[in-house]
Amino acid sequence: MKRSRIVWITVACMFFALVAWVTTVTAKSDTQKQKALIDQAEIYINDEAYVRAEPLLDEAASYSGKYAKAAEEGLKTVYLKLLDSDGYRRKYTNLLDAQMGRKGAEPAVFREAAEYYMSAAKETKALAVLRDGIAKTGDEALRQYYEEHRYVYKMSRNVYQDVTAPCNGGVQVKLDGKWGLAATDGTLVIPCVYDKISTFSGVSVVKQGAEVFAVNSSNLRYALSHESISDFGELNDDRIGVKTENGWVLATADFTCGSLTVDGIGMYSGGAIPAKSGGKWGFMDPNGAEWSTAPQFDDIIRDEVGRCCAQDAVFVRVDDGVRLYVDGKMLDGSYEDAKPFADGWAAVKQHGKWGFINTAGEIMIDFQYDNALSFGQHLAAVQQGRDWGYISLQGKMVIAPNFLDARSFSGGSAAVKTADGWRFITLLEYKEEAGL
Repeated sequence: MKRSRIVWITVACMFFALVAWVTTVTAKSDTQKQKALIDQAEIYINDEAYVRAEPLLDEAASYSGKYAKAAEEGLKTVYLKLLDSDGYRRKYTNLLDAQMGRKGAEPAVFREAAEYYMSAAKETKALAVLRDGIAKTGDEALRQYYEEHRYVYKMSRNVYQDVTAPCNGGVQVKLDGKWGLAATDGTLVIPCVYDKISTFSGVSVVKQGAEVFAVNSSNLRYALSHESISDFGELNDDRIGVKTENGWVLATADFTCGSLTVDGIGMYSGGAIPAKSGGKWGFMDPNGAEWSTAPQFDDIIRDEVGRCCAQDAVFVRVDDGVRLYVDGKMLDGSYEDAKPFADGWAAVKQHGKWGFINTAGEIMIDFQYDNALSFGQHLAAVQQGRDWGYISLQGKMVIAPNFLDARSFSGGSAAVKTADGWRFITLLEYKEEAGL
């Protein structure tokens, strides 16, 4: 009995020793096979006989030896040489997908894939690869590469004679001497058939001949003014300034007018309505019945559609200087000029150059530009010399200054002036929740 047990133990030890030997020999054999296959494939690659190298590298990559990665890199070299042949682009991208999908995938493969898709004009795919790579690896170099390319854009085909600043998801556009309304990407919404059109806020007020009326987004008439209106401003939140025989009054989109008559009215924005009376500017109450801040400023800085207030901040002109007026209080410091806040830092001018400040008056980007617009969606249009481009919050030029003029971003798009006229650029990587 004891002898039998010894025999069984001896047999078991021999069996496990045999298994270990076979495993060692097999692993060594796989590595040797890989090396031989790769060496032969390299000879074919040097001879540019790529189709003969492919099956050798494919077999080498199928083994689990230490040269598996080298075999795959060789395969990618072959695929790239044969990209213009049927099926090889798919083979290359399939291999990239496999490498990126593995646990512990290296940042280099995500970078390689992104560069390939960029070169193939598949920028959206490239940016998706980079996002995935950053999420999986946290690699800082990959993140930097993403930042350098996230502002890739497409340009619309539509060309207009003139455009205004974006507002409420729309842009006033001019074509063949008439005005209409486009979406922020330049797609025409209300045809260019009007002598004048207001900003859109559910409806737009328009002038056609002697008539002033409101139309909806389908260009169907919403309301008609029965009063004599010679001019009007911009519509927002059912408030618009209209010029009657007695002066400017605040009205609704169906032309119900307030009681306070003034010399001029800006656009309702950020809870404020700038209005002028007796040569001075103040703020009208939201119903257009009285003053909430009596006229006392030489001017209130407004953008081209008349907005002045955002983030509880307004710029006012006093004694030939521009001051920042925040939450009813005048801050220290004076500027030569300014642009109203939008949804970020405001552009201000000092010593002949433009820079950017926050609502506390702190300088965020130094004075260095020939002109600028305030930040919108974390991008700001700036002018260097003759041309306009866009900078990020870090002050880096992320969209090259290739344009004759520019408007702010809204909804991931912005109007830019080219030699042909005004066109629209749209970011491929726009995400509103990311604050672009």
